[in-house]
Amino acid sequence: MTINSKLKEKILESLAAVLPITGIVFLISVFLVPMSLGIVAMFLTGAAMLIVGMGLFQLGAEMSMTPIGEGVGVQISKMKRLVFVVLIGLVMGIIITISEPDLQVLAEQVPAVPNFTLIITVAVGVGIFLALAIVRILFQINLSILLIVLYVALLILSFFIPKDFLAVAFDSGGVTTGPMTVPFIMAMGVGLASVRSDKNAASDSFGLVALSSIGPILAVLVLGLFYHPTETAYPMADFTGVGTTRDVVMQFLVGLPTYIEEVAISLLPIFAVFAIFQIATRRYQKQQLKRIIVGLVYTYLGLVLFLCGVNIGFAPVGAFLGEELASLPYRWILIPLGALIGYFIVKAEPAIQVLNHQVEGVTNGSISVKTMNRCLSIGVAVSVGLAMLKVLAGIPIQWIVIPGYLIALVLSLFVPKIFVGIAFDSGGVASGPMTTTFLLPLSLGACEAVGGNIMADAFGVVALVALTPLIAVQIMGLVYRIKMSREEPVEVAPVLIPSDADEIVEFEED
Repeated sequence: MTINSKLKEKILESLAAVLPITGIVFLISVFLVPMSLGIVAMFLTGAAMLIVGMGLFQLGAEMSMTPIGEGVGVQISKMKRLVFVVLIGLVMGIIITISEPDLQVLAEQVPAVPNFTLIITVAVGVGIFLALAIVRILFQINLSILLIVLYVALLILSFFIPKDFLAVAFDSGGVTTGPMTVPFIMAMGVGLASVRSDKNAASDSFGLVALSSIGPILAVLVLGLFYHPTETAYPMADFTGVGTTRDVVMQFLVGLPTYIEEVAISLLPIFAVFAIFQIATRRYQKQQLKRIIVGLVYTYLGLVLFLCGVNIGFAPVGAFLGEELASLPYRWILIPLGALIGYFIVKAEPAIQVLNHQVEGVTNGSISVKTMNRCLSIGVAVSVGLAMLKVLAGIPIQWIVIPGYLIALVLSLFVPKIFVGIAFDSGGVASGPMTTTFLLPLSLGACEAVGGNIMADAFGVVALVALTPLIAVQIMGLVYRIKMSREEPVEVAPVLIPSDADEIVEFEED
């Protein structure tokens, strides 16, 4: 497949993800919350930039992050000294996370903590736990036991942290498993496991993202012990000066240079590390090198368009709608609306479809893509509905996530090992860009209208959406185990996570 056809495919995937929300916003503007043409134009322009930007970014990340991650994984597995392995995992985790678009969108939405402080805290958390995940693969440590120990420690720590940080901490775990980090980290896992020939190699290639998602939660919880914010008001966008198409265009043109500079700064370390890695190992041939460089350029252009579209047009309108809907006499309508958006969002997420096909492959067709789609759609709909109820009623996030994680951890003791890795790896794939860019601002706007605590009540929607696959995938794994116990045992086929599987094989042959 050529790059142009691949780009077209990625843009169509992004369009499919954005279209349901656009349709729902249009219906809301007609029947519930009338919007001026200027606001509608802001939203549609932001949506168009988001679609093109996300398409470019996803293609760029696939072309560059997947082969780089696989290459780094193979090189790490050849190293003899553990200290170098840990150091490389730490540095790569920090660098990749800093450029994660979902994290940058989340940081922009958190009014109480400076963007840079939150991004660096989350990045360090990912780096430390990515290093731990690499050590787990090399020493073949049981993933279920490790996850249980870490999540129990996390839940205990949550009782000693100011409530203002809890929801943001759990959200940060969801946004780090985004379109930049997932291809890199999962490819690294495949690269690490590729040099092993034991029967657990395929299963152990999963789990890096699972552990890397715990890191930012713990890091932000620890930040809460030392950081005491004084300002927690969420700045709502002012659309009074937007009346004509010229006003709309000027809004985006004025903001564009900021994102051109910010994205360049966040991606510069990746360019530098890649250059050093290539000079030191000479791993990639000329054609592969050219493809990765083109991918990094696509990543840059896509990230600029994505962040500009989201922060200037898409997210502000989401916050505006949340505020208006929560101001209605029947504010409860936010709950079914949130559930409706959640149901359609998960159907359109490309990463979810990849996950569903993986489960179908692992179970040799016993759990179909259709069954997984239905299971996850219902699960995410319930999650988003609960998130809206949490905002309106001021329910503490612990009341929802603690039972949810306990269910997921108990299930991990009874399902096939490979399902545990897939489930916890995929915890963030449901909470894709649409959750961070629209549902979170919707929650923030609603919380502002009902006079709730922004930090404690509005955040948490990403965390709840990310919790759904942990339970759904393992329930499917339990169903699979029961089915297999009634039939002849079927050998589980190893699965490669990255979409560019052919490229990985080619690198291994070098």
